[in-house]
Amino acid sequence: MKPMNSIDKSLQLNNMKRFATVLLVFVTGLFIFARMQKGLGMWGWVAAFAEAAMIGALADWFAVVALFRHPLGLPIPHTAIIPQNKVRIADNLAVFVRDKFLATDTLVEKIRTFDPAQKMASWLSVRSHSDIFADKILAMLANGLDFIDDTRVQAALRNAVQQNLQKIDLGKTVGSFLSILTENDRHQMLLNEALRKLATALDDPDTQKTLASMILEVSGREYPSLLQMLGMVANTDEFSLKIASSLVASINRWLHDIGDDPHHPRRKQFDEVVEEFLERMKNDPEFHQKINGWKNQLLASPVAAHYIDGLWAQLKTWLRDDLAKSDSSLREKIADGARHMGQWLVDNQALRDSINDHMADAARGLAIDLRDTIAHHIANTVKQWDDVELVRELELSVGSDLQYIRINGTVVGGLIGIILHALVIFVPTL
Repeated sequence: MKPMNSIDKSLQLNNMKRFATVLLVFVTGLFIFARMQKGLGMWGWVAAFAEAAMIGALADWFAVVALFRHPLGLPIPHTAIIPQNKVRIADNLAVFVRDKFLATDTLVEKIRTFDPAQKMASWLSVRSHSDIFADKILAMLANGLDFIDDTRVQAALRNAVQQNLQKIDLGKTVGSFLSILTENDRHQMLLNEALRKLATALDDPDTQKTLASMILEVSGREYPSLLQMLGMVANTDEFSLKIASSLVASINRWLHDIGDDPHHPRRKQFDEVVEEFLERMKNDPEFHQKINGWKNQLLASPVAAHYIDGLWAQLKTWLRDDLAKSDSSLREKIADGARHMGQWLVDNQALRDSINDHMADAARGLAIDLRDTIAHHIANTVKQWDDVELVRELELSVGSDLQYIRINGTVVGGLIGIILHALVIFVPTL
C-alpha cells in the first residue's frame, strides 16, 4: 500500500472529525426532539438512546482532544497531555527504542538470523548485481575526481602531503623497515638467491667469454704499456685471454663457495655490513640529518613537484577516459572481482561463518555506545520539536483513528442508554 502524504492525512483527519461531529449534532438534535415528545410511545426509548449517545460522544470528544490540547482552550488540569509531557515522552521513547530494538543480544541475534555474508554472497554472484556494484564504485570515483579537481582541494592535499612527509624521520623509518626484512636471516636468503643467479649466469661459457673480452678491453685501454712488455715474451692476445678466463673462473668458484657454505667468512662480513648500516639508519643523528636533508630537497624541488603533478594528471585523464567508455575496462574488472568474490563466498561456508562472527563481534563491541548515542539523539530531537508541530504530526498520524473512539462512544453510549432505560422499565425496584 502506498503511504499517504501530509495532504492526504490531513484530508482524512478532517473528514473523520466532520463525521464524528455531525453524528454528535445528530444525536443531540434527536435527544431534543425526543424529549419534546414527552416520552410517548417509542420516543422514550429514542430519548434514552440519544441522551446516552450524546454523553458518550461528548466524553470521548473531551478525551481525544485532551490528548493534544486544552478542550475549548480552557486550561483544565491533565489536558494537553502530549505537549505538557513532551520531555517525559521523549525520554521514555528513547529508552524504549534503546532497550527493545537496540539491546546487544537483539542486535547480535538479528545479524545472525539475517546472515549478511550469505545475502552479500548471493547478491554479488549475480552478474546484474555485480554490474550495479561496479557502477556505484565508478560513480564514487567520478565524484572523487571532480572533488579533487577543485584547485582549493588540490592545494590543501598537496600541503597536507608535504607537511606529513616533512615530519617523517625517513632514516629511522627505513631502518626500522629494513630491520623487519633482516629478521630471521631473511637478508641471507636474499643473498643466497642473488649468489645463485649470479653463479648460474657465470656458469654459461658465453657469459665467461664475454666477461673475459671485457677484461681484455679494459686492460688494453688502462694498461697499454704492460701489454706491450708482455708482447715481448708471449702472444699478448692468447696470454691476456688465459688470464681473463682464469680470473672469471676464480670469481665463479668464489661465488659458488660463498653460496654453498653457510659459515663462509664473507657471509659474516655481509652480516656486519648490514648490521652497521641498519644501526646507522636507526640511531645515527648525523646520518638521519643527511637523509632528511635529501628528502626535504626532493620535496622542495620544482622538478619533483612537476613530475608528481604530471603523473597525477595522466592518471586522472586515463580514469576519466575509461569511465566515459561504455565498455570501461575498470568497470569490467570491478564487476568481475565482485562476482568472483560473491561466488567464492557462496562456495566457502567457513568464510561466511567467519564474516558473520566478526560482524556480530563488532556489533557487540559497538552496541553500548551505539544504543546510548541513538537514544540520546531520539530524546534530544523530540524535546526540540515545536509543541504545535509535534501535536500536528501526531494528529496526522493517529488522529483519524482516534475519531473512531468518538464514533464508537456515540454508538456504544446510545446502546447503553437503551439497556438502562429497559432496566428502569422492566425492573422497577432499581
